[in-house]
Amino acid sequence: MLVKKGAEANLYLEDWHNRKVILKRRLSKEYRITEIDKKIRSQRTVHEPQIIHKAKEAGVPTPTIYMIDISDATIIMEFIEGKQIKQVLGNLSPEERRDLCRHIGNLIGRLHIHGIIHGDLTTSNMILTPIGKVVFVDFGLSEHSAELETKGVDLHLMKRAFQSSHFKYAKACFDAVMEGYGEFVGENAAKDVLEKIREIERRGRYVSAR
Repeated sequence: MLVKKGAEANLYLEDWHNRKVILKRRLSKEYRITEIDKKIRSQRTVHEPQIIHKAKEAGVPTPTIYMIDISDATIIMEFIEGKQIKQVLGNLSPEERRDLCRHIGNLIGRLHIHGIIHGDLTTSNMILTPIGKVVFVDFGLSEHSAELETKGVDLHLMKRAFQSSHFKYAKACFDAVMEGYGEFVGENAAKDVLEKIREIERRGRYVSAR
């Protein structure tokens, strides 16, 4: 059953050896030369599970990978029971929301300190399980980087996600994320990233004004 149609890949909910799984199949692009298209899809099919495993090693909950089919550009992974953070934030008290966002910030800090950039940090790509665990999903745009710029871009996207989907409490949520982030990476490192986010925002305003 198709559950998400994306620009790069489609997600299907399937039954696999009596397990509920997500099957992620990367789409062929007609505008690319066939050999190049196959190479790109193969590389990304290998890359994503590797980063997911590294994130797990860093202490960030991620889906378990069950199988990779490079020739078909397909990944079979654990289906995470729960709700998207996007769906639950509005139902929480201010204190619960702050605690959850601080925890999310801590997990992002774990990724960044281990050189992992998620690439699509939105509240749709974080699942809250029935036992209260936050699981990060969809590492399709992820990369290895220790650059301040990529960390800033990653968290800038998180900030934009709050502003677009949770505007009533966007500032409180992002402040809590940065608080949790700073608790893990250190106050000075968090300040550097925050300044980079402001720089990215200034760049955006400049481009819009031109």
